[in-house]
Amino acid sequence: MKSCRLPLTVLALLALGAPVVSAQEKTLNLYSARHYQTDEALYANFTRQTGIKINRIEAKEDELLERIRNEGANSPADIFLTVDAARLAKADELGLFAPIKSKLLEERIPANLRSPDWLAFSTRARVIVANKDLVKPEDVQNYEDLASPRLKGKVCSRSGSHPYNISLMAALIGHIGEAKAEEWARGVVANFARAPKGGDTDQIKSVAAGECGVAVSNTYYLARLLRSEKPEDRRLMERIAIIWPNQKSFGAHINISGGGMLKTAPNKESAIRFLEYLASDDAQRYFADGNNEWPAVASVVVRNPALDAMGKFKADNLPVATLAKNAVAAQRIYDRAGWK
Repeated sequence: MKSCRLPLTVLALLALGAPVVSAQEKTLNLYSARHYQTDEALYANFTRQTGIKINRIEAKEDELLERIRNEGANSPADIFLTVDAARLAKADELGLFAPIKSKLLEERIPANLRSPDWLAFSTRARVIVANKDLVKPEDVQNYEDLASPRLKGKVCSRSGSHPYNISLMAALIGHIGEAKAEEWARGVVANFARAPKGGDTDQIKSVAAGECGVAVSNTYYLARLLRSEKPEDRRLMERIAIIWPNQKSFGAHINISGGGMLKTAPNKESAIRFLEYLASDDAQRYFADGNNEWPAVASVVVRNPALDAMGKFKADNLPVATLAKNAVAAQRIYDRAGWK
């Protein structure tokens, strides 16, 4: 009796626990480091609109990147999604992405939010939060102010190795140069109220509790608290001021959520359709309503009370490709400054 040998792509899908489908059924194999429950509706709507079934694997970005590299040419992955330009740049440096050729995406996604191989589909702003009783908002109108001696012992932060902070430093390098950026980092470290720890929500809570006077956070963490039905979250937000930095200079730093198509994608047509779907009005509203992110597509109207409550602001329009280019230098600066 002859043995039955399955194609390597099918074997890979079996190993992932993903269902094997018939040749007639269109599929998309998505590797995602986005871990938001609200994305379920985003993916379900794509399948409803196109009939393309999504097989999804979720894990941390480093785990997914290692998996893709180990799978090599036989990887079943079509799309890699994650948050922050630094992480997408890392995937690009590994040679994992294929160039994206889509007139629709070129028209919908602003030039500063895309590179030849990957694109942003939503944005977040990195803002300053201050304890109203400990720090005067007028003293922290710019990122540069966080290094001021006035804030000695008042600054809380997450790790300097976290991509959100790396992207912020990459932006500062782009605007003020490496030398001044390092001087800034050393000044912030000198102002730490405690050693860096926790995530952005932890920084917000520490500021509200008075453990520190000021911190930096992504806006979608703040929006979650503003939309919370828990009384303790509302009381927490009453104690802090949200400050849009650098409104008289380059604007508030923007980091992103985005993705690209893998070079080895077995379902390239489905992959392009999915990327184009993420730039559609429907998907852009999911990002805003479901996870409190701003759409990358400027024409999309957002009706999110928490985002509205934070008000209008001037955003930094530095190209994401520049952030990616400066990421390595940013990490080196944090290391030299002792921002662990």
